[in-house]
Amino acid sequence: MERLPMTAAGYRALEAEINHLKSVERPEVIRAIAEARAHGDLSENAEYHAAKERQAFIEGRVIELEDMIGRADVIDVSKLSGTTVKFGATVTLVDEDTDEERQYQIVGDMEADAKQGRISISSPIARALIGKSTGDTVEVAAPGGSRSYEILKVEFV
Repeated sequence: MERLPMTAAGYRALEAEINHLKSVERPEVIRAIAEARAHGDLSENAEYHAAKERQAFIEGRVIELEDMIGRADVIDVSKLSGTTVKFGATVTLVDEDTDEERQYQIVGDMEADAKQGRISISSPIARALIGKSTGDTVEVAAPGGSRSYEILKVEFV
């Protein structure tokens, strides 16, 4: 069974989602199914079919989340240190072509959100950064061509 690396915050987010699905979404869809059944003929009852589809989605997502939680390898980033990029590191980069600075935290696949500055450990940029240190230059193959970044800072927040 493959372990899934994630931060403590990512683990808490999975727990929050599964609790919401079980305590809010599941009871709502059960009520919706009961209400739709009360309307009579189920074969042509769009509300009933929509509620059953929603129930199937919720149950599938609960199973998926329980699997992720069971395989979670929670890494406490606050206990990490050093100048080498590894899982959990927050890395400040500068694009050598545009001089634009960017900051990314390397996180697990399911907690990645590029808009929030969290990139997946399996993303091309994270794979290029792993093992590098402050002052190193990395080449990253991007859709628009190869990009070159210099690592300005590595920290564990």
